[in-house]
Amino acid sequence: MWIEEDNKLKKTFKFKDFQEAFAFMTRVAFLAEAHNHHPNWSNVYNTVEIELTTHDSGNKVTKKDHALAKAIDEISS
Repeated sequence: MWIEEDNKLKKTFKFKDFQEAFAFMTRVAFLAEAHNHHPNWSNVYNTVEIELTTHDSGNKVTKKDHALAKAIDEISS
């Protein structure tokens, strides 16, 4: 579940291993380009942490963030 905190939508994804986590990040990268909206994220081994905020709207959560979060959820299941 995405959590809205500090003007960001945040979610942590866990995978079997680094390779699966990295493959997920690659899929998210293509989504981000399609949405023209790019996440702040980090990856440590099998864990990917994503934060979404709209920089050109004063670093707050907007419809763009919710749309990308929904698209990310659709590819993560």
